[in-house]
Amino acid sequence: MPDLPTPDGAAVAKPEAAVSRSAFRRVLAGSTAGAVLEWYDFALYGILAATVLGPLFFPGGNAVAQLLLALATQGLGFVARPIGGIVFGHLGDRVGRKPMLVVTFLLLGLSTSAIGLLPTYAQAGIGATISLVVLRLVQGFALGGEFGAAVLMVSEHGSPRRRGFWSAWPQAGAPLGTVLATGVVGVLTLVLSNGQFAQWGWRIGFLLAVPLLVIGFWIRRRIDESPAFRQARSRAGAAEQARSSVFETLAHPAPVLRGLGVRLGENVAFYVYTVFVVAYATSSFGYTKSDVLLAVTVGSLLQFAGMLAGGHWSDVVGRRIAMLVPAAGLALWAPLFFLMVRSESLPLLYVGVGVGAALHGLLAGPEAAWIAELFPTHRRFAGASLVFQGSSIIAGAPAPFIAVWLVENHGTTAVVLYLVATIAVTLVALFFSAETKGADFDA
Repeated sequence: MPDLPTPDGAAVAKPEAAVSRSAFRRVLAGSTAGAVLEWYDFALYGILAATVLGPLFFPGGNAVAQLLLALATQGLGFVARPIGGIVFGHLGDRVGRKPMLVVTFLLLGLSTSAIGLLPTYAQAGIGATISLVVLRLVQGFALGGEFGAAVLMVSEHGSPRRRGFWSAWPQAGAPLGTVLATGVVGVLTLVLSNGQFAQWGWRIGFLLAVPLLVIGFWIRRRIDESPAFRQARSRAGAAEQARSSVFETLAHPAPVLRGLGVRLGENVAFYVYTVFVVAYATSSFGYTKSDVLLAVTVGSLLQFAGMLAGGHWSDVVGRRIAMLVPAAGLALWAPLFFLMVRSESLPLLYVGVGVGAALHGLLAGPEAAWIAELFPTHRRFAGASLVFQGSSIIAGAPAPFIAVWLVENHGTTAVVLYLVATIAVTLVALFFSAETKGADFDA
């Protein structure tokens, strides 16, 4: 049988590992669609937490207390992520990547749209607050398996030669989801009065998850199982198939710890430049909400481009150097970013957010392929999920809360130190990591 083309045009001698271009496009579209929905929900909740959700679901107290409670609920959704990562990570390594991709996407889309139907505290009392918390937990549980499945489906279908670039696409779902969320909120605030938006307009954003759910589910049902998983499954003996991939991964913790270290600074930087800045710039300075949201939208587009560029660059120079350079840039940019925001100059706000988001994109782009390459196929889902979701609860969940608290109690210098310290951990973890570019998933 002649060699068959992979998605980047390279030939492979193993027909069972070959993937047609049309099949790979479905995998890429389905995985990226889930990431877009995931981060659309995250960005939407973060924006609305800084504007309307606090008073609607956490009445009483001052405005800062309401904001902190709303952001804490956002962080609470992250508590369930490691649980989802453990459950879906084990199932993904034993049952398959595709079933997890479909199940987690359904849970995510349904819980997101359900938030748009919730009664407020004024309508249902504490039951409304509890319902919001429960739905955030369901979202977190689904997300625990969603992102790992999306990244692995792409990285295991694509060829090693361009794995960094292809795997960056699910990562790039974050800025695309942020652009979509800020665009939706921006349009709603333009066409609705403040009263209309606070009463019912905010619900529209969550209900827009329904068409995203329908399209993404249709695409994901049509994709094929990962070739790497099928090969690993066929080679595995009964004893190996019966073992828990989660326990086996925890028994070899070094790759997990390196992944958590790299993700620490990257996660904190993302939340500071895209979520915290909305509340910080609008509540502490003279920026309007629409101005800040537009700056975040522009920054997210630069972040998207940075992720794809970073993924491609890592295929050329290697994962480590492609992540070390932008990580160092983020540490150097942190104090300049806050000086630009404090200037109350709109052009400088755009520069501050845009450069920070672009540097973050260059760091995060190669990260997806790098994390997948840290683990062997038979426990790759568990390992990647533990890294992605473990870092989310360690860094992502508390980041907006910590940043708001630091500003209120110690000023912006404390936030700069917090950001630089976490990025320093990322630099150390990368420095002591081996190069993984081109790792053989068939080994």
